[in-house]
Amino acid sequence: MKTWKSHALPQLPGVMPAIHLHETTAQRVVPLPESEPASLYVCGITPYDATHMGHAATYVAFDLLNRAWRDQNREVRYVQNVTDIDDPLLERAIRDSVDWRELAIEQTELFHADMEALNVLAPEHYIGAVEAIEWIVPEVEKLIAAGIAYPVTGTEGEPDGDIYFSVAAASAAAKVSGPDAPWWLGQISGLTEEEMLPVFAERGGDPQRSGKRHPLDALLWRVARDGEPSWDGGTLGAGRPGWHIECTVIAQRFLPKPFTVQGGGSDLVFPHHEMGAGHAFALEETTMARHYAHTGMVGLDGEKMSKSLGNLVLVSKLRAAGVEPAAIRAAILSNHYRTDWFWTQELLDDSEYRIERWRKALRVAPAGSGELLLAELRAALSQDLDAPRALAAIDAWATGALSATATVAPQLSEQDGLLVAEAIEALLGITL
Repeated sequence: MKTWKSHALPQLPGVMPAIHLHETTAQRVVPLPESEPASLYVCGITPYDATHMGHAATYVAFDLLNRAWRDQNREVRYVQNVTDIDDPLLERAIRDSVDWRELAIEQTELFHADMEALNVLAPEHYIGAVEAIEWIVPEVEKLIAAGIAYPVTGTEGEPDGDIYFSVAAASAAAKVSGPDAPWWLGQISGLTEEEMLPVFAERGGDPQRSGKRHPLDALLWRVARDGEPSWDGGTLGAGRPGWHIECTVIAQRFLPKPFTVQGGGSDLVFPHHEMGAGHAFALEETTMARHYAHTGMVGLDGEKMSKSLGNLVLVSKLRAAGVEPAAIRAAILSNHYRTDWFWTQELLDDSEYRIERWRKALRVAPAGSGELLLAELRAALSQDLDAPRALAAIDAWATGALSATATVAPQLSEQDGLLVAEAIEALLGITL
């Protein structure tokens, strides 16, 4: 699938120091490996409402990691999916009386336009769920043959044949592999099974489904229903894939096993990333990713932001209203990626003022200040992508530049101004 355009990054003197990132499973900041090509998978949107501020915050956050790696002169293999067939997409298509395929294309293209405007570097591979079905089917067949997946008998009007992942069978197989088992249920989230059940039900799971061997068993293949799109599933029968297996198969097809970082919003820790890791072990007897990192949730004016509440802040609507994308990106980066935060008009106003002030300071950059600021930006980002600290460093630099010209006649440097602008662009993705 086509993706969006990325601008070439400015070449900066020196390199980023070792990068440390908060590891979800360990609940602490850890160093990332430096002796191998960097690889990143970030779960993509379901294209029925693109791109709200929660989406934007996640992709901007992992764009910082991508940029930090590239500043180390590392090769970066980055993959993102788009879930272009799923229940929410079909439900909105029915609600709006449109073809689901046209809706998916329209919202995916809108997402691409938003990402390009926000200066998010495009992934190397951008893969749709529909595109991946031909790869998913044999993997589900493999799980059935291994006894880690099974069909469920239909009840209450549901057809026979939905295929589920057995968490008990996968866990038993993992234990056989030895004391350092590559996966166990709860590995990613740290939740107990009792804690998992309500979250599973809230986030697309079906713990009450009759015929399942365990309430937490996850759907791998949904057999065809009347009025729903379906694809050839070989021995599985016509149908479409479950959500978790989609990402696992795409990641394992295009990235190393395991890859460096699995990223997404904190609402994906369980069940999505938990189950994806289980699928990865069951298919390849390896961990899905070396590290898991997750972004906080974004609300609006003190309330949770959600489609049901009708209070989504859409990047496209902000752009249509004339808001500069650099200010949107700066507003996002003023909050640490792991925190929950709220979008407000005051936040946007402050960011617009901040950008304007930085641009004024670039014209009066003091000689020798550029490399000092560059070092501060790298130090901030190398420690768990601390963008607020980086923005504060630029604010302090701008204050020094502007106050100095107001009181004395310092030696100004066009070269330092250019270096500062390039550093902010290359490391933070903000174009001045």
